[in-house]
Amino acid sequence: MKLFNTAARAATLAVSIGLLGGNAFAESVRLGTEGAYPPFNFVNDSGEIDGFEREVGDTLCKLAELDCTWVKNDWDSIIPNLVSGNYDAIIAGMSITDEREEVIDFTQDYYPPDPSFYMALKGAGDDAINGVVAAQTSTIQASYIAGSDATLVEFATPDETIAAVKSGEADAVFADAAFLQKYVDESGGDLVFLTPTVSLGGGVGMGIRESDTELTAKFNAAIDTMKKDGSLNALIAKWFDGRKDVY
Repeated sequence: MKLFNTAARAATLAVSIGLLGGNAFAESVRLGTEGAYPPFNFVNDSGEIDGFEREVGDTLCKLAELDCTWVKNDWDSIIPNLVSGNYDAIIAGMSITDEREEVIDFTQDYYPPDPSFYMALKGAGDDAINGVVAAQTSTIQASYIAGSDATLVEFATPDETIAAVKSGEADAVFADAAFLQKYVDESGGDLVFLTPTVSLGGGVGMGIRESDTELTAKFNAAIDTMKKDGSLNALIAKWFDGRKDVY
């Protein structure tokens, strides 16, 4: 009986180690996302994670023969909670950057580099980009504004950055064009893009713990398949206003 309990404890420990890191990982994989950055990811009316990345992630897991579940996590702690083992991969509109690669690894990109735009209320003028500019905390846009002549004001969520512009708390917001486009389209002309546009980051990839090299390889192979068979282009066209032939 004592030997059985010892073996059971060892097996439990092995599973725990596999979930928390190392080249061995369980076939059950948890995908962390923000759920607040449409069209990349959002929570739908049924309370479920939805959007471009939900469809991409589910397809990748099927191709890689992984049983995946989704975990919603606030953006400002999304990397620390990956590292600590709360989930196994990030799929959350996260741009590949040298700074982030000091902490985690990335797969190849599944969405190309997206230009960052400034958006403001109609009539603000292009000089608003040198005023008070809102950006989501811990983003490449926030880092860029911090190094510019503008005054950076950071918010925890993307929606708060938009609200800051509408209320006059910020003169402009700086974010991915794909995220801002719907707000411009739905504003009836009240919100407009300013110049210039800025290219940042190396495309959007899945963030994975540095120790999980096998998981990274599996997702890279699945992304390759989606690029070659056209299914990734089809999803990009579906969620990003018919954008075609990206890969």
